[in-house]
Amino acid sequence: MKEIILVKNGELVLKGLNRSSFEDVLIKNMRRHLEDLGEFKFTKSQSTIMVEAPEGADLDEVAERLGKVFGIAAYSRAAVCEKDMQSIVKTAREYLADELSLVSTFKVEAKRSDKKFPLKSPEICRELGGALLKKFNHLKVDVHNPDVTVTVEIRDTHAFVRGNNIKGAGGMPTGTSGRAAVLISGGIDSPVAAYMMAKRGIELVAVHFASPPYTSELALIKVMDLLKKVSAYCGTITTYVVPFTEIQEAIRDYCPEEYFTLVMRRIMMKISNIIAENQNCRALITGESLGQVASQTIYALQCTDSVAKFPVFRPCIGMDKDEIISVSRKIDTFETSIQPYEDCCTVFTPKHPRTRPKPQDVEAAESKIANLDEMIDAAVKGAKRRFIKAAGV
Repeated sequence: MKEIILVKNGELVLKGLNRSSFEDVLIKNMRRHLEDLGEFKFTKSQSTIMVEAPEGADLDEVAERLGKVFGIAAYSRAAVCEKDMQSIVKTAREYLADELSLVSTFKVEAKRSDKKFPLKSPEICRELGGALLKKFNHLKVDVHNPDVTVTVEIRDTHAFVRGNNIKGAGGMPTGTSGRAAVLISGGIDSPVAAYMMAKRGIELVAVHFASPPYTSELALIKVMDLLKKVSAYCGTITTYVVPFTEIQEAIRDYCPEEYFTLVMRRIMMKISNIIAENQNCRALITGESLGQVASQTIYALQCTDSVAKFPVFRPCIGMDKDEIISVSRKIDTFETSIQPYEDCCTVFTPKHPRTRPKPQDVEAAESKIANLDEMIDAAVKGAKRRFIKAAGV
């Protein structure tokens, strides 16, 4: 019995005349996620993309990977059969036997794209539903809240029989909304922010600041592991590891302690501006949540944003910690984020940071650092580029 995967596009159907180009990007992304599993065939048909796997492919693995591709609202494995009711009934009984034997209620839906098919949709539902009730006599029909919805799709060349849809990653295909640079730390928030913006079609460039010997190699490995988790959804992430020790020591030596964190974040923004511009990015992304820590008050964010050359996207800004943790568990970054390897954001943390800083005071504190522009230039030139991707992406 031939089996394929049917992919539902979700909000791409709203793209009007541009829809085809969005679907092409989605197919490209799906092909990239599956490329090490063989040569797949993708066919666009209305709001569905049919995915045909090469012989011998592990469809469980295929389905799991497609479940992480942004732009897919839902997907399902389906059996292919001839366009006649005898074949449809036989296929449904065999293909869905395991699924139907474990539930108590079902309903049948029919989608008749081929209007030449002799039976109309209600007639298909009645005939198939009756045949399934005879075969699985423990079942009852529930049209409102069934355990399994058996769907028959009558298309141009074949019919497809499937069970319940599986919810996909949703969002927009990666790369359809431009590029942005995400400031990535080893904490819980920034990987979540990266994931959330990638879900809206952003192609990610990551910027991480390392301060050896104050931060360890294990802290850097932790960040790379977090990016691999995110890349399972959005593909390869170009990553820059910026040497930040000299700048942090200068902040410690020349700036008032209460402004350490604010000056540090402003300099991080300046460096990220340069990398973003070099990488054709059009925005920056951070994991800040309003009021979560002293450097994330509305006053502190104003001081940080004043040096940003691009829009700063903060998808976590209105979320509390529990909500952010919930997303981090969903994308499997939480356990990595809580590993006890500190990043540079915790180096030289002030005991009493300013929560209502005035921009002119922060600028005055920053101006005390001699040769800052030269240090920023050296940090950018010294950044090490890596290409981070999850296995099979």
